Amino acid sequence: MVYEFKRNDNLKFVAPCLFGIEGLLSDELKLMGAKNVVAENGRVVFEGDDNILAAANIKSRFAERILILIGSFKATTFTQLFENVKNLPFEKYIGKRHAFPVKGWSLHSTLHSIPDCQSIIKKAVVERLKSKYNIDWFEETGTKYQLQFSILKDNVSIMLDTSGEGLHKRGYRAVSNGAPIKETLAAAMAYIARIYPDTKLYDPCCGSGTVLIEAAMIANNIAPGLKRGFAAEAYSFIDQSVFKTQRDIALSEIKRSPDFMAYGTDIDPQAVALCKKNAQLAGVADCIEVSVADIKDFAPKTERGLIITNPPYGERLLDIKSAHEIYKVMGQRFEKKKGYKYYVISPEEQFETLFGRVADKRRKLYNGMIKCQLYMYFRA
Repeated sequence: MVYEFKRNDNLKFVAPCLFGIEGLLSDELKLMGAKNVVAENGRVVFEGDDNILAAANIKSRFAERILILIGSFKATTFTQLFENVKNLPFEKYIGKRHAFPVKGWSLHSTLHSIPDCQSIIKKAVVERLKSKYNIDWFEETGTKYQLQFSILKDNVSIMLDTSGEGLHKRGYRAVSNGAPIKETLAAAMAYIARIYPDTKLYDPCCGSGTVLIEAAMIANNIAPGLKRGFAAEAYSFIDQSVFKTQRDIALSEIKRSPDFMAYGTDIDPQAVALCKKNAQLAGVADCIEVSVADIKDFAPKTERGLIITNPPYGERLLDIKSAHEIYKVMGQRFEKKKGYKYYVISPEEQFETLFGRVADKRRKLYNGMIKCQLYMYFRA
């Protein structure tokens, strides 16, 4: 696809993501047409126009949000922070009546007080806009332009959020069970496990259905952001036609697969009911079957199958002893046989011992702030 460049043809962006999936996100952004894509720890930096901004928000399965990078610099004093922020071109984005709250984080840096950094950055932005608009007071009663900052090892990034709610909020999960897996992580697991249009997928601990739904959306090439809006749709400096254009493109790219099928079971009837409701909201209920069952009764019914699951564990729902029992049962039920592959995410360092087999491959991923391993069994 060749994009027609609009008013903003050289924007710089930052896309935060879960640790461990930076490579997946950078590949995804390149396929959308993003330029100068660079993967860093917990984020991907890239460049593009308004079309890329809209496409990344609508289509990205792995980004947590899309931020415009207004500027970056090094600062170890509040004076340096103030002066560098004041030199950034906020008037390109923020108008006289717009609201511009500030939030952010600091890690391993001299400037570690978040409230102080927020206050200094806010004052610097106000001073910059006062000099550009020749006014002394900002009502901030208009559209909200959320400013964000990050400070890592004294390196400061000042950004403008274009997403609004985090991109993991796809719009299909109004209610969830006790400890749902994040949608972006579920999508990453499904992508790593290789979902095809004819895959027969199983999740015997399906909960509210996130893994099943994200996999079904990949199999049918359904963009995850089609059912939600974004903060940038109200921004005056964005050519708003790009959101309609990119939604139309995403809709045209949907390819319904009659051969993909996902089967989910869970011991909790309420979770199963939620899974059915969420699948309906996501528009993939026709390719997801779900029922109440204990994992000890897991019995796949197809000649070949892919199992992807996020079993409950001590830090989420169960006591450690109960979680260990589930791992042992999984080892018994997940038979090593031709045509079947198993992908299990867990923070348990003794998982392989409890499961009864050493994984063919492991990959470090994060479920929120919990460091996990994705244990992969694909050799018959």
